[in-house]
Amino acid sequence: MTSTKSTPDVRVLATAAQATTTVARLFKKIVNEAVRMRGECTVALAGGTTPHALYQELAAHVFDADVPWQHVEVFFGDERNVPHDHVESNYHMAQRSLLDYVPISPDRVHPMSADADDLQVAANEYEQIVRRIVPAGESGIPQFDLILLGMGGDGHTASLFPHTEALGEAERLVVSQHVPVLGRSRMTVTFPLINAARHVILLVTGDDKAEVAAGLLSDDPTQREEIPAASVAPTDGKLTIVLDSPAARQTDLKATEL
Repeated sequence: MTSTKSTPDVRVLATAAQATTTVARLFKKIVNEAVRMRGECTVALAGGTTPHALYQELAAHVFDADVPWQHVEVFFGDERNVPHDHVESNYHMAQRSLLDYVPISPDRVHPMSADADDLQVAANEYEQIVRRIVPAGESGIPQFDLILLGMGGDGHTASLFPHTEALGEAERLVVSQHVPVLGRSRMTVTFPLINAARHVILLVTGDDKAEVAAGLLSDDPTQREEIPAASVAPTDGKLTIVLDSPAARQTDLKATEL
């Protein structure tokens, strides 16, 4: 089978709240389709500030019983080198805003041990967990049903920051690396794993993302080459980019109705 990279589905909503609701609806649709077709759904959650409202919205509608959480396996796209109960932990944020409120078994939630003494050993172990639980696609790489991502003002996604070694990783699916601009280490999935997914959703909100979002969506490769998120391109899957109007203000895209 020949691999083809599809054109992203780009959606602009008037507000961050509407963008969040759009992603929540997509999340529910993708999870339900995966469970209906394969009996399980594998998801990698994003960290950072952008998805917090998304997780709260998903948790707020848990009583609608429209997400079969008992059939979902939850992973993480990246993690800071802090304990799981630390306020800066991506796992902690997801737990407090979403996972504590949904009927998912703890053994289906797989946090990254980014505070381990040897981060690279921990990254290798996390990759093995992914390989054991997430079914491989035709490429032999585990194929997540859904990977959620955000994007920083510098164009980073997950913990794939500009000018860092992990950007060029072609073999390992999970790595640890020191991020000079942060002065600390992170654990992160890499592009081979991201681009093997069936669905990737990139949520971009805020006026501070406008310049980099314009570069991300540009047809000019010279504008895209310094933006890590521009390397998100599922080989046999679908990429949906959801922005709010402030993030899209330097593009020609207009907001659509929710």
